[in-house]
Amino acid sequence: MFVDTFWSLLPPLIAIALALITKEVYSSLFIGILVGGILYSGFSFTGTISHVFVDGMIAQLSDSWNVGILIFLVVLGSMVMLMNRAGGSAAFGKWAVTHVKTKAGAQVATILLGVMIFIDDYFNCLTVGSVMKPLTDKHKISREKLAYLIDATAAPVCIIAPISSWAAAVTGFVDGANGLTLFVRAIPYNFYAFLTLAMMLSLTFLDFDYGPMKLAELNAKVNGSDSKASSSKQKNPSLTGAEDQPHPPVSQKGKVIHLVLPIITLIICCVIGMIYTGDFFAGVNFIDAFSNSDASVGLVYGSVIALIITIIFYIATGVLSFGECMNAIPEGFKSMVPAILVLTFAWTLKSMTDSLGAAVYVAGLVANIADNGALMSFLPAFVFVVGAFLAFATGTSWGTFGILIPIVVSVFGGNMGNELMIISISACMAGAVCGDHCSPISDTTIMASAGAQCNHIDHVSTQLPYALTAAAVSFVVYIISGFLRTWFLCLPIGIILMVCTMFIIKKANIGGIQGTAK
Repeated sequence: MFVDTFWSLLPPLIAIALALITKEVYSSLFIGILVGGILYSGFSFTGTISHVFVDGMIAQLSDSWNVGILIFLVVLGSMVMLMNRAGGSAAFGKWAVTHVKTKAGAQVATILLGVMIFIDDYFNCLTVGSVMKPLTDKHKISREKLAYLIDATAAPVCIIAPISSWAAAVTGFVDGANGLTLFVRAIPYNFYAFLTLAMMLSLTFLDFDYGPMKLAELNAKVNGSDSKASSSKQKNPSLTGAEDQPHPPVSQKGKVIHLVLPIITLIICCVIGMIYTGDFFAGVNFIDAFSNSDASVGLVYGSVIALIITIIFYIATGVLSFGECMNAIPEGFKSMVPAILVLTFAWTLKSMTDSLGAAVYVAGLVANIADNGALMSFLPAFVFVVGAFLAFATGTSWGTFGILIPIVVSVFGGNMGNELMIISISACMAGAVCGDHCSPISDTTIMASAGAQCNHIDHVSTQLPYALTAAAVSFVVYIISGFLRTWFLCLPIGIILMVCTMFIIKKANIGGIQGTAK
């Protein structure tokens, strides 16, 4: 009765609405999961319990991919704690203040680092957060703004990088065509990704914010970057991990190298780990190895090796003893508990949506409009909206790719010469990233909150107006591209529209606040 219908999208919609209204993410997600179990079981009590816990939560925590991501999170949390204890983060903050003297410079540095770490969105979120937090705190940039900058340079950058775990995922969903070639051709049409970057730079150089982000920035300007996070922890101790526990003081021997070298080691080791899982060392070329890599396993390999190297480095340079390093590891684990809990609930909620047949329902919607020849020029815009809605409701970009990309390819018969097919596939990817960017149950959004040490719902509510602005402009450009069908006209038009939109918002002072206000 409820399978393969609109009802399949009800559980995530309830969870998202409750999270935004109540500001309580754990209970909201669990209620959404419970609703999914009730609908699937046909209101059977035993059926609901079995589906929620056995088919849902236990199955998700038994999935090798998910376990790999959780291990990566724990190891990365331990590395961040080690870098803090060793004094590397504090030393970098002192160095950065003398070299990056403005708030705009700190934001640009954060954006550039996010763009440079294009390998994987999870890796991006946690690495950029740990590196840039000392700098953004010094310039009184709110944790909400830092989380936005991290989130907006995670998935949106990965989806336009040919060498990334996202490119590998997309190519895996394309049957009957060269997936990597198609991905590369679709990059210039990924308007949401490019317009998000243009929007971040416009906000930075025009020096203003609007919506809830304005209030967060004003609060940071007056009370400091982490004042709201501290308040949230006092009200809800479950949002904090090791930071509320007493721990040894930060080493006074720490230098910038004690932050930079572990981060570089982590990047190199994770890249090697990913291509190793793609059989690079068995003779497969680099591109194919990356396309066939298992990102979850590769990130575990790389992060564990980097953790061991970091511990040896700290002991050898005398900033931490072996005992201090070992004490930091469980503290790092504790700091990641909130993110792990939210991820577990988000994955379980997705399994409820999958079991109710959301994929079948959405596939039918896309197929219906594709059958109408008169509306074909509007197909990219329609696919963008459907992709955004589906990713928002399910919290997954990759799941959205898996549903929509095969449908779009089949509509055009896999004809690589049809430019409208390329635009529609890019619209699917852009919509998925957009919905993922907006959704409070998205892995990447959760990781961005963890990386910035920001209250998760605060991050979602402050980011949402920005993401919706980029989405609205992208939708208009996809309508234009459906008729022009050439990226070198459409992409500049989109960037100009975005910059003009930012000027209009600032000029109209729609909730805006100047970054230099005192």
